[in-house]
Amino acid sequence: MIFLGKTVSGGVALGRIEIYRKNDADVIRAQVDDTEAEIARFEQAKEDAKREIAKIYEKALAEMGEAGAAIFEVHQMLLDDLNFVDAVTELIEKEKVSAEYAVRATCDHFSTMFEAMDNEYMQARAADVRDIGSQVIAKLRETVQEGGKTATAAERNVREPVILVADELAPSELARFDRSRILALVTRCGSVNSHTAILARTMKLPALTGVEFGGETDERMRLDESREPDGQIRTQNPARLDGTPELDKVEEFDGHIAIVDGSAGLFLVDPDEATLEKYRAKQKEETQRERFLSELRDKETVTRDGRRIRLCANIGAVDDADAALRDGVDGIGLFRTEFLYLGADDFPGEEEQFEAYRAVVEKMDGRKVIIRTLDIGADKRADYFHLPGEANPALGYRGIRVCLDRTDIFKTQLRAILRAAYYGNVDIMYPMIISVDEVRRAKQIVEEAKAELDTQEIPYGKVEQGIMIETPAAVWLSKELAGEVDFFSIGTNDLTQYMLAADRQDPRLDAFYDPRHPAVLGAVRTVVENAHKSGIWAGICGELAADTSLTEEFLRMGVDELSVAPAHILAVRAAVQACTL
Repeated sequence: MIFLGKTVSGGVALGRIEIYRKNDADVIRAQVDDTEAEIARFEQAKEDAKREIAKIYEKALAEMGEAGAAIFEVHQMLLDDLNFVDAVTELIEKEKVSAEYAVRATCDHFSTMFEAMDNEYMQARAADVRDIGSQVIAKLRETVQEGGKTATAAERNVREPVILVADELAPSELARFDRSRILALVTRCGSVNSHTAILARTMKLPALTGVEFGGETDERMRLDESREPDGQIRTQNPARLDGTPELDKVEEFDGHIAIVDGSAGLFLVDPDEATLEKYRAKQKEETQRERFLSELRDKETVTRDGRRIRLCANIGAVDDADAALRDGVDGIGLFRTEFLYLGADDFPGEEEQFEAYRAVVEKMDGRKVIIRTLDIGADKRADYFHLPGEANPALGYRGIRVCLDRTDIFKTQLRAILRAAYYGNVDIMYPMIISVDEVRRAKQIVEEAKAELDTQEIPYGKVEQGIMIETPAAVWLSKELAGEVDFFSIGTNDLTQYMLAADRQDPRLDAFYDPRHPAVLGAVRTVVENAHKSGIWAGICGELAADTSLTEEFLRMGVDELSVAPAHILAVRAAVQACTL
């Protein structure tokens, strides 16, 4: 039996299925007389849940690093969110219901709100709300269960490494598992942008979501064995393909042998011996590929005919630099600074930012660090900014527009970056540029920041300034813009959605969002040509930089730098080394 799903994380896994069953019975609406005592129960359970999350955070930090662990800091903040706390206590007081029911009803309300949003990133946050609700309810139930805590499925002793299959899996549930006991993850519900998906990729688990195991309204298809040039199977919908009788319950799979092909989005249950042998061979190839790539860690990124390419990393937190250094990067091509703002209760001060930037700069030990200024707005929002509601945030008040409007916030960040530059090799990069005037205004504020630091006798370093090319306007003006800056970095993620009028957060437009579109590749070529004519360099920092099928084409265009997520560094290095220009 073959099922289709959305790829969360690539790779191949073979093994037995273990069905994950939540220890979370339905919460009924129970009436209480002593509302004060019930609110006290809720407060205690909330604090107990926070302590439990703190333990999960420490486990995730040790096993997955800061990027994986940061998810649970968000969960702790959600538990303290006044909207959540006030809604629960008000429900208990006004309707005299149990704390369990109040928590479940409140979380259902907020998760429904998130799911109704147009933005896929915000829709994925619904799972986080349900997760914290389940944790608080579990703590409430501990107070009424004899013998204390009941073990969850995640805490059971698993006989052997398994393919974990679930209706839905929360981040806290996945983090509790011993990584060595999980071969792959398959879920019916979930999003490729969810925190659970992020954890699966961090843990390097082959993973699928959106897998439909059966249902009366499902449209059945047969697998089209024709393949695209990149070798991937193309399908139209995540439904069961073999036409066999529908399965009423996913539990019927428990203990069956299965294969997860994360890259192709395939979940094969009870495969025949020929299929097993095929995937064993594929798994062996992957292992050999990983071994080959690991040998490239200390090698140069140079083509067969001797052209040296700068290979850099995109990072979103201080500790991400460690993974980049481990694979031998030339520098940081994109340091996203939003992590300092998102999830905070107020604007980060100059000292907090300076310490974070300096930490990365010192880790990189003289290698170039390109720090992108704040790119808040669109799908990245913080309440304390009081950003207006917008019908189309991707085309709204975001990036450099916010910074040039809120110069107090902008200058604080620029001062911190300039100070960090004293300790290493730093460049500044501005996002969402559409005009020469924006660049000139940003450069003027940099000069004002320098003058302030001079007056205060605070040391700072020399920086070069560049821009992200991610709007059609910037492409058309790239000749003029090149005369104002020291470099270009092409952000192909946003450039693609703006060039093709296809919101990259809307899964309905996946077929239209095509970074390989001739218009996008033509824009890259134009930008590189105009950069070189003006004597500046041009790189790519969008996800397209990691597409190894385009590596040689980019090098022939004259792209000087490729900046990718740390996980893709070695694969891109291998692709460059295979090129002859």
